[in-house]
Amino acid sequence: MKHKEKTFKGLGVAPGIGIGVAHVRESGAIEVPTYPIPARQVAKECARLEAAVTRARRQIGRLRTKARGMSEAVAEELVYLLDAYFHMLKDSRLVRGAARRITGDRINAEAAVEAEMAEIAKGFAAMEDIRALATRLVRNLTKTPVKPWSLVPKGSVVVTGELSPADVAQLDRSRIAGVATTLGGAEGHTAIMARALGLPAVLGVPGLIDGAQPGQPMIVDGDTGHVVVDPSPATLAAYERRHAESVRQARRLARLSKQPAVTRDGTEVLLQANVELPIEMTLVKQAGAAGIGLLRTEFMFMNRDDIPGEDEQYQALRDLIEPMKGQAVTVRTLDVGGEKTSAALMGDFGASASSALGLRGIRMSLARVDVFETQFRAILRAADHGHVRILLPMVSTVSEVRRAREILGQAASRLRRRGFSVVDPLPALGTMIEVPGAALAADSLAQVSDFFAIGSNDLTMYTLAIDRGDEQVAQLFGKLADLFDRHRSEPVGVGPDPADVVRDLEAEPPFVRVVVGAAVEERVVVEQHAAGLQVRLD
Repeated sequence: MKHKEKTFKGLGVAPGIGIGVAHVRESGAIEVPTYPIPARQVAKECARLEAAVTRARRQIGRLRTKARGMSEAVAEELVYLLDAYFHMLKDSRLVRGAARRITGDRINAEAAVEAEMAEIAKGFAAMEDIRALATRLVRNLTKTPVKPWSLVPKGSVVVTGELSPADVAQLDRSRIAGVATTLGGAEGHTAIMARALGLPAVLGVPGLIDGAQPGQPMIVDGDTGHVVVDPSPATLAAYERRHAESVRQARRLARLSKQPAVTRDGTEVLLQANVELPIEMTLVKQAGAAGIGLLRTEFMFMNRDDIPGEDEQYQALRDLIEPMKGQAVTVRTLDVGGEKTSAALMGDFGASASSALGLRGIRMSLARVDVFETQFRAILRAADHGHVRILLPMVSTVSEVRRAREILGQAASRLRRRGFSVVDPLPALGTMIEVPGAALAADSLAQVSDFFAIGSNDLTMYTLAIDRGDEQVAQLFGKLADLFDRHRSEPVGVGPDPADVVRDLEAEPPFVRVVVGAAVEERVVVEQHAAGLQVRLD
């Protein structure tokens, strides 16, 4: 009988190849009825909601206890996330809004939770964690049982609509070959948890649930984002060879990770890490990175209804800076806007905060000087525990850098008046070159910046007018060697020395020699590529 091999395309969010059989599982979505509540029953319905919240908090508490017994990388991220869930259940827009709907609209609690989640979704792109909490509440209200993940057969590829980060953390890596879902994105906590577990994962695969049957052979390619259902013998053999080669390569890179990154002609290249969440610190150490070239601070502001205070930000930054033991850590100030959302900050600015060309990066920070100065104070306090530099995102004018430097000085003065020790001189203040206007004005920006960091992905996207998330034009994003070299060389030629190149574009073989061959002394790559790049520096 002829094979009916089917290939689906999604987002490869956790590298590796998983080969097994399909274990198709319900996504967790529950059909929720909507019905009116008489006035005399409103208090009772609110009590039902409160009971569901209390039960959810107990469930999350048990998960936190279990998480602390997991591997260091998984435990660190999962406990951090579950703490956020616990806080959100105590006092969040989801719970408050659902209670208001019960009282005002007089509808049942399940429907109130669903309606509030839909309302939040209109202005909140990062919905993964909100959906996870809403689903947990609805399950508790409807008394819908959850099938334990321990029952998944050994050698399975989990196929489902959506997985929560807590679901992923409960998967047994020794039993699960890979994960494929119809929903989810590369930047969510589910993807990060899969990477921490070393579990090949492809998310956001349209039509997968209808195209896969339980028990069918399946391949998950987390490197390319392909999912192959019922592969032919030839396809299966090809993937088995790739899997074996990747295992050998991983062993080789593990040996290289502690070696210095030096080209054959003796040029030393500094490889640093790109850190988005605390969980990635374990990967930084494993890869042998020589510091953190880009520490993103958005993780402290997202998936919450309030703005973190100075002490909370300080502690979070200190926990990341101290383990580097004096190696340089470049802290980028808040870069929300566009696809990166913070409900507490963006609600006041309307559509401009959701536009890639609108109020994002330093523009948002300068629109909320109170938040900007608070973040500067937290960074300055954390700088007492290591070697810190500060990076400003989405800069387009000299005046933005000058204003930021003024606010940094004000933050330092306030701290000194409060009795805090402040490093002297203040940390270096750098400019992110990620819009064409900044590249063209690099000579002027160099006069007010201590260093440059070149955001290669955004610089390319804006210059070529390509949305790299749009699969119809994304293939053009890679055809940029000459253009990238031209725009990158503008700030390198006139800017402060050294310049950094930011993100993992440089970890792709076609561009490594272009970048290393230029007058750029520091490299920044995502931590899982740091060791891999070393073998290409010859």
